[in-house]
Amino acid sequence: MIGTKISDLPQEERPFEKFIRLGAGSLSDAELLALVIRSGTKGADCVELAGKVLKASNGLTGLASGSIDDLISIPGIGTIRACQLLCIGELSKRIAKRKRPACCPLNDARMISERYMEEMRHLTEEHVLLLLLDAKCCLIKEVTLGIGSVNRSILGPREAMISALKNGAVNIVLLHNHPSGDPKPSPEDLAATKRVKEAGKIVGIPLVDHIIIGDRCYISFQEEGLLN
Repeated sequence: MIGTKISDLPQEERPFEKFIRLGAGSLSDAELLALVIRSGTKGADCVELAGKVLKASNGLTGLASGSIDDLISIPGIGTIRACQLLCIGELSKRIAKRKRPACCPLNDARMISERYMEEMRHLTEEHVLLLLLDAKCCLIKEVTLGIGSVNRSILGPREAMISALKNGAVNIVLLHNHPSGDPKPSPEDLAATKRVKEAGKIVGIPLVDHIIIGDRCYISFQEEGLLN
């Protein structure tokens, strides 16, 4: 549909009319965004403009980790529209989290990586999360330990243990992303993990796993025998 003017389409095939007639599921990604954007700009209708947003964001999932600056660089997308689009991405993440069972044991690396993959694989900086788990490995709380640059490891045992003790955690899992897309642990990752593991032994809160998220792939320290 991109490249065809809305005014040239039969009325029943225009996004709003199509939505009313067939429901949201009948619309393409660009058509859905077009209903949010509502109007186009000089030389591009709202569906074409939505297509440019999708291209710049590498698809819908990119809206979950995009920035206002990236979006307003697209002609026709101002600050208000950029905020609206980023809110869609944030709402999608929150909806996905709300759908998860109240207690879904996080004792399997594949399960954890699937849970956080789309949320973390698009990030341009390293985000380090600490998953605080109860005795059944159900999530009590997730804590962001830090956000750093691509080349900086920011894992620290002190902050991890304070958060774990404060929230009554029985087990913990470390989770962070590699913006390069390659989840292979760096020497700094290995050293920092060892420090957190040793600190956990001292306070009686074991480190169950450390998972590094890449681009549609992950590495689990537990699975690779790196926690022994």
